[in-house]
Amino acid sequence: MVFEKIKEIVVEQLGVNEEDVKLETSFIEDLGADSLDLFQVVMDLEDAFDVKVENVETIKTVGDAVKYIESAIEK
Repeated sequence: MVFEKIKEIVVEQLGVNEEDVKLETSFIEDLGADSLDLFQVVMDLEDAFDVKVENVETIKTVGDAVKYIESAIEK
């Protein structure tokens, strides 16, 4: 559920193919995101999951985002 929603946001924000978004996918190296793209993705994640991402630098891959969101939801 969390991964699917994150994938949807990433595809929409970065204009990438859904099949290119996997847990191990790096936002910068694999998807070509710059810091502004990443900021926008994080903002959308915050809105979608009603969480606050304190340290954006820790989110380098889609899997990092999933782990962060899942742990934030559990709190």
